[in-house]
Amino acid sequence: MVLIVGSTGMVGNEICELLVGEGKTIRALVRKTSDPEKIKRLKEIGAEIFYGDLKDRESIQKACKGCQIVISTASCTLSRQEGDSIQTVDQDGQLTLVDVAKKEGIEHFIFVSFPELSPDIPLEQAKRQVEKKIQESGMNYTILQPLYFMEVWLSPAVGFNYPGKEVQVFGSGDNKVSWISFKDVAKFVAKSVENASVYNSILPLGGPVALSSKEVIKLFEDSIGEKFKVTNIPSESLEEQKNSAPDPIQKSFAGLMSSIAQRNHVIDMEEAMRKLPVQLSKVEDYVLSVTRGQSA
Repeated sequence: MVLIVGSTGMVGNEICELLVGEGKTIRALVRKTSDPEKIKRLKEIGAEIFYGDLKDRESIQKACKGCQIVISTASCTLSRQEGDSIQTVDQDGQLTLVDVAKKEGIEHFIFVSFPELSPDIPLEQAKRQVEKKIQESGMNYTILQPLYFMEVWLSPAVGFNYPGKEVQVFGSGDNKVSWISFKDVAKFVAKSVENASVYNSILPLGGPVALSSKEVIKLFEDSIGEKFKVTNIPSESLEEQKNSAPDPIQKSFAGLMSSIAQRNHVIDMEEAMRKLPVQLSKVEDYVLSVTRGQSA
């Protein structure tokens, strides 16, 4: 039995679909306040539904019973509910899960994190604490560290407004990033299940080709057939936004934006692809999928 924590999230839901498709028996941890349609879909594919919350230790203990593998993708960053914060979910909740998983005899703990991007932000500090606890737990573990999801970071949600042909670029737009699809991240997770070759491994993940923001914009412009209005946000402004942000999530997102502005983020995928061969999605594929029908 595989327990998926974060099963109604973007990556977690995709993992559930993949594992069920492979004939795995899965238990999906959901909250009573989770999207009913997502819970319905999990039931339809054959997942065992278990109601619980990372902030409720007793429910986590019950959820882990009878399971051999735990997969955690849970985060408050994209789907925050009342009482959720980086402190309560991404840090304390995840630390509780690791502690409980060890005590319940979990054989393999798979954690979706991200590589070093901005060490002084709350989200990354939480991830590093959880990673450390996992490594010291004595359980077999696999820590996957995907870079920026193209479906999030190349979308209107963070200023990449391709439908409106207006884009905010962090910094000069020259730094290259190994943008990765969240669907590929789910594939890496699924391939890690019952795979001893990735026990006690930390694997950074990225896409097949690193592209700058300028290069991504050119792909969109060529696909749509129109020039985009581009606004550059200086690194100094992003740093100021990060330092003055009153909320840890706002501070974390500003830090992640600033990291893109300040340096290249190119992932060497040799080890990950050797252990977990996955057909990686290209940014070009994403561009075509979201711009069909938008061309002038």
